[in-house]
Order: sequence, then C-alpha cells, then structure tokens
Amino acid sequence: MKLKNFLIVVKDIGRAKQFYHDLFGLEMITDNDGNMILTEGLVLQEERYWKEFLGKEIIPESNSCELYFEETDFEGFIEKLERYYPDVKYVNRLMTHSWGQKVIRFYDLDGNLIEVGTPV
Repeated sequence: MKLKNFLIVVKDIGRAKQFYHDLFGLEMITDNDGNMILTEGLVLQEERYWKEFLGKEIIPESNSCELYFEETDFEGFIEKLERYYPDVKYVNRLMTHSWGQKVIRFYDLDGNLIEVGTPV
C-alpha cells in the first residue's frame, strides 16, 4: 500500500488553485467538478461536497494538520507571499529552530495551515 494523495477542503476551488500555483508552482492534473488533483499529490475539494460526505461542519484554522514545503530561496518566497497575498494570516512570521532551520507558518485562503522552511 502507498499514500497517493492528501486532500484539503476549500470554499472556492478556482481561487485555491490559483493560490497554490502562485506560491508553490502546483499545476492541475485532473478536475473532477469540485475535486481537483494538483501536482505533488495535493487534492482540493470544495467544501460543499466535503460537508455532504461527512455530514459535519468544516472548522477552518483547526490546527490539526499542516502542509509542509521546503524552499531554498526562503527570502524570495517570503517576498512573493507578501506581494501576492499581503493579507495572509500568519501563525509565525519567521522563526529559527534550535537546529538552524528557518520557518514561517500561515493559513491559506481557507484556513489550512502551511509551513514553509529551509531545507533540513
């Protein structure tokens, strides 16, 4: 068995697709009407379908998981984030772990937690 994809819930799939393309260069592989597969295994699913499948409300900023990316041009990424999405909500603007890795944490447009760090 192998892990194929991971799915996050979004309100507006087009807007989310643009966000992940702008910041991380992810491209669409498949669009199945409210369920979109992007490169690197990220799946976007519209909130209305997820609510229907689960029968429960979605809780943005639940902090129960995060998407983790590594970036060699860390300062360039921060500049791009601030240029494209100046109103992004940060959890940690910039911190350096005891082992020397720089990281930032912020929420995507739908409250999914993202961490971007320098390579370990």
